[in-house]
Amino acid sequence: MMLTSPDPTSTSPRVLAEATRRRTFAVISHPDAGKSTLTEALALHARLVDKAGATHGKASRAASLSDWGEVERERGISITSTALRFDYHDVVVNLLDTPGHSDFSEDTFRVLTAVDFAVMLVDAAKGMEAQTRKLFDACRRLGLPVVTVINKWDRPGLEALELFDDIQEATGRTPVAVNWPVGYAGEFRGLLEPGASNYLRHEVVASGARLAREEIVDGATDSGLGEELWHEAVEGAGVAAELNGTFEAQPFLDGEQTPVLFAAAAGNIGVRYLLDFLLHRAPAPRPRPDEAGVARPLDAEFSGYVFKIQAGMNPAHRDQVAFVRVNSGVFSRGMELRHAQSGRPVSSKYAHHLVGRSRATVDESWPGDVVGFVNTTGLHVGDTIHEGSRVVFPGMPRFDPERFRVARSLDTARHKRFTKGLAQLEEEGAIQLLRDSNGSPGGPVLAAVGELQFEVVYERMRREFGVEIALDPPMPYSLSRPFARSEVSTIASISGVEVLFRPSGEPVALFPDRWRLSRVQEKHPDVFPERVSRG
Repeated sequence: MMLTSPDPTSTSPRVLAEATRRRTFAVISHPDAGKSTLTEALALHARLVDKAGATHGKASRAASLSDWGEVERERGISITSTALRFDYHDVVVNLLDTPGHSDFSEDTFRVLTAVDFAVMLVDAAKGMEAQTRKLFDACRRLGLPVVTVINKWDRPGLEALELFDDIQEATGRTPVAVNWPVGYAGEFRGLLEPGASNYLRHEVVASGARLAREEIVDGATDSGLGEELWHEAVEGAGVAAELNGTFEAQPFLDGEQTPVLFAAAAGNIGVRYLLDFLLHRAPAPRPRPDEAGVARPLDAEFSGYVFKIQAGMNPAHRDQVAFVRVNSGVFSRGMELRHAQSGRPVSSKYAHHLVGRSRATVDESWPGDVVGFVNTTGLHVGDTIHEGSRVVFPGMPRFDPERFRVARSLDTARHKRFTKGLAQLEEEGAIQLLRDSNGSPGGPVLAAVGELQFEVVYERMRREFGVEIALDPPMPYSLSRPFARSEVSTIASISGVEVLFRPSGEPVALFPDRWRLSRVQEKHPDVFPERVSRG
């Protein structure tokens, strides 16, 4: 039974029926918990690829669907979020794979604003790591249900009940077991549903290249299992159910429960079970509130939300793609659309569904789908596009950068490319650009959340725009806050505070440390109010 169903009184049953078939979610975790490996395994189960493999190290990145960029393949980490669309049985899956590293947390946060729930991976050996906790908190603030997958159970790790305690303490959500491992971490034999007498026994496939062979067997009579392992699994599942209860739809949607499944994505173990759970238990798209807080019906006229801009996805095209989440109605290629922020028309002729770097031309899309609009000028992250009557969805919050470095072109003859490249990367959200009141003749200031963002910008400028750049040593500031233009002269006169400007003209104050920020907040509480931490 699905968690959501169409309104029977609706006059647009096709839209609601199609929305019910969608599952739109993000895969999130601490770095190295196995996001890209799980994504590959999900694609294999959906027959999106014929062969998959665990993405360990740099060499294996060449074939990864989600980590398609050169820098990602070389470094062996996810740097930018990626959309993968595929069918599984009668459901359309829109999967968004995200970066795990905290330096790219702003990109992950943007993706979380465009999904209906998240699949969180927890490393069986490491438990709730720092970034995992922050991501859980981001999901809480966005009101997202979270499905938790304890991954890498085929390797030595913590005890299952210990991980459950860790999850509950860190997140405040009650972990409820959807399945339970037969065998301890490192001795993974199969999966048991709490209360069942049978279990799903699997045979590992080397490097997860093909689907793991599975069969349902009676645990008590399985001679290859051993009586002790079976009793331990039954007892553990029983204790988990007694302490935390079992899965319930509404507490899951309300963020009170997080259903927990066990897996070893590198061997494709537990992946089909996860897909089936998402098919039958995870939420379909629901009405999303507009800027005024009014929920827009799924069967209203078409509306979509831009949550990501990305260039360089396909070197053969050198184009730019706006990722749009369909919030309501049906999108048809060639339809007349408007940009809500400017009122200008938006071309819908070149629209695609995305599978990593690959594309397929879109004819129709429904609520929950992600559509890539190619080379549509004037769209920015957080914008709304719509058909018919104007609607605006809440804009995208920006993280306050904490690291600042001046960028200079090493080739004055390529100054235009230098300027264009940085402007494009700023538009994508890969970096933030700041300038002083004189336009920064010495070079624009690159502002970032983490140091790795500078390295990515350096590499992308060289590879995609053919411009070698130099980055000056870090500036002596570690915090920043935007403020009103009317206060520029006041804030600029404060000792130890530097005022720079975004491309939009919005002023941003840079502070050397939290002590200086606190002192300025005390004297100017209306200009710099206290903020809730972004986590």
